[in-house]
Amino acid sequence: MTVELSMLLYSVALTFVLILIPATMQILNNGGAAQAGNRDNLPEPTVMVKRAQRLAANMKENLLMFGALVLLANASGVSTEMTVLGAQLFFYCRIVHAIIYLGGWPWIRPLFWLGGVVGMVMIFLALL
Repeated sequence: MTVELSMLLYSVALTFVLILIPATMQILNNGGAAQAGNRDNLPEPTVMVKRAQRLAANMKENLLMFGALVLLANASGVSTEMTVLGAQLFFYCRIVHAIIYLGGWPWIRPLFWLGGVVGMVMIFLALL
């Protein structure tokens, strides 16, 4: 497996963890029975649950583009230092982004989001 595909696999695992965080918080807040039901009358999520939900949604949006780029590169037989670095930059920036997002630290979070975007741009440029 190429480094790029490994980073995609790790990113999928990270996404799964980020989806589990707000789900687990909701189970702890509302109970398993309430979460297993139709969830029509749940209380308003806490600020932390909302933050974790936004983080998971943001990761899913970015994973869609990253995954497409990595799969296109793999199908095209393109694996260069630039694509490897781009994939690594995406994955590691997304880990730091998640920690910062959950921590609620302003101003620095967008820098790590941007780092992930730069990683995707590197792969995109290598495909041109």
